[in-house]
Amino acid sequence: MSSKHLPDQYDVKRLSAENLTDLENLYTAVYEKQVAKGFYAKKYNTAFTGVEYTGFIAYSNSKPVAFYGAIPCFLKVNDEIILAAQAADAMTHPDHRNKGLFVELALTTLQLCRDLNIRLVFGFPNQNSSHGLISKLGWKVTDVMDCYIFNTGNLWWNRILNKLPVLKNITASYQKVVLKKYLVKQNGVNNSVFNDGYNGVYRDSDYFKYKTYNDTFTITAAGSILWIKISTILLIGDIAINPDNFDDMIYELKELANKLRVKQIHFHTSPGTTLYSLFAMRFNSISSFQVIFKVLGEDLPLDKIKFTSADIDTF
Repeated sequence: MSSKHLPDQYDVKRLSAENLTDLENLYTAVYEKQVAKGFYAKKYNTAFTGVEYTGFIAYSNSKPVAFYGAIPCFLKVNDEIILAAQAADAMTHPDHRNKGLFVELALTTLQLCRDLNIRLVFGFPNQNSSHGLISKLGWKVTDVMDCYIFNTGNLWWNRILNKLPVLKNITASYQKVVLKKYLVKQNGVNNSVFNDGYNGVYRDSDYFKYKTYNDTFTITAAGSILWIKISTILLIGDIAINPDNFDDMIYELKELANKLRVKQIHFHTSPGTTLYSLFAMRFNSISSFQVIFKVLGEDLPLDKIKFTSADIDTF
């Protein structure tokens, strides 16, 4: 479809199973690297919510040049399960920036969300998109997450391993062997913010099955259960915490990270939660993601909705 707000050279189409390859090609053009085959097919197949492929691609001369997408999910708000969505990928080809594509695709996606009865859209924007969403589209900032970063050892050689594809594959296989003794037989952990009386992303078995577009692991350390992701860092998604053994958990986690040849451990969390307090008493933090919302229906208690790393689409 064409848009009255864009030059005639652009055609806008809703994301679908048929044009996912166009999204992969756009990613390559924007970031000069390839996304894993089938990644977007898994990420935007949110059929477990009843709606899927919530986003739009802009084309110029039949070539994909911009994309904006949201990922439907459920939030638990005041003991009610509501349909929401997370603003996720936004990208524009370098040759087509500053032409209004970001704002137009974001508006079109928000209207689709309304049509699909999505009541609330939330996001964790980077510096490239936060200004447009907040200043031009009226999204509301409710929080700034904190990120706790601590080193596990001086593993300078890990940089070399991750730069060489052959060694990187060997390292990945080695890491899975190391993780075996830590793994537990469950997918992810329930949202820790609920234990503190807050609202947040509702994670049930269908959600955990969906959340496999990235490789994550559920492990145990000192009586706590952690949902983690391994890359050049060890990212903690969320923790079913045993507060009395918090220090022992951190010690064991550092040991594991060293075995995995990972230099740092990161954890992002909203202020006010138990996990926030436990980390804040022991580690310095840096400001992380802004938490922003766009309410599409009736007012909701936005200040009571909290997040951890596991809720961010890149986890």
